[in-house]
Amino acid sequence: MGHRPRDRTAPDGLVVVDKPAGMTSHDVVARVRKLAGSRKVGHAGTLDPMATGVLLVGIERATRLLGHLALTDKTYDATIRLGISTITDDAEGEVIASTDASAVSDDAIRAGVRILTGDILQRPSSVSALKVDGVRAHVRVRAGEELDLPERPTRVSLFEVHDIRREGLLIDIDVTVECSTGTYIRALARDLGSALGVGGHLTSLRRTRVGAFGIELAHPLAELEQSFAFEPLGKVVAAAFGRIEVDEITADSVLHGGQIPVPANCFGAVGIYGPDGAVLSLAEPRGEIMAALVVFS
Repeated sequence: MGHRPRDRTAPDGLVVVDKPAGMTSHDVVARVRKLAGSRKVGHAGTLDPMATGVLLVGIERATRLLGHLALTDKTYDATIRLGISTITDDAEGEVIASTDASAVSDDAIRAGVRILTGDILQRPSSVSALKVDGVRAHVRVRAGEELDLPERPTRVSLFEVHDIRREGLLIDIDVTVECSTGTYIRALARDLGSALGVGGHLTSLRRTRVGAFGIELAHPLAELEQSFAFEPLGKVVAAAFGRIEVDEITADSVLHGGQIPVPANCFGAVGIYGPDGAVLSLAEPRGEIMAALVVFS
């Protein structure tokens, strides 16, 4: 991990932030811009203001990786409340229906969770960041439009129930979800409640992993303000995608757009490193050659 005094040139690297509740992902990026002394800062995988946990923030050349890092699987800890539906499918939205959920059995809850595990079709929340005719869905909804977004395939590889708590007419369920990119945890809460006939919404959400980067690597903003820490670019690429090394002549070719043959046992995106240990590019197999996804010139 790198540590950068504030008077040096902005680093190429990834800051793994433990986002606090109440801040937008854009708010976090703005804070990191100041700490890093760079305007070239972005994030991978938006977290709603109520959500906490792992937010990947790229600085300088690492911003070129963000689109690829956002496509990796993610893990969340969440609490689902049965008996109340909201317009946003989470605790921040207006309540649109309340139902007595006390008669829903633990077995019915676990059966509903099993149905929502595996390869499923999911309708994104109407207040998501998805764009409809160029305008984000949540902007249209808050302007008074009614949207019915189409279902799309997603994968929930783990949907595990840890605790079921009954409080009067309501039921709170603590869960862990491992899922593919594009999965909405609040939509899972909505769909579980709908399947059980009582409605449901998300009351808490904490992202504990994005691809290779877990919560154990994450830093609260207050900690970063005291000691700015980041994962160097070369380490990030190797951790997320693996690495292959090339000689000096090949390295020069890669930096100038040259292509290399696919190495043995290479089946996905991988970092290409020069003999000095510097990362040159991120590339993936296409036919018999490695096609560059990003070149770090």
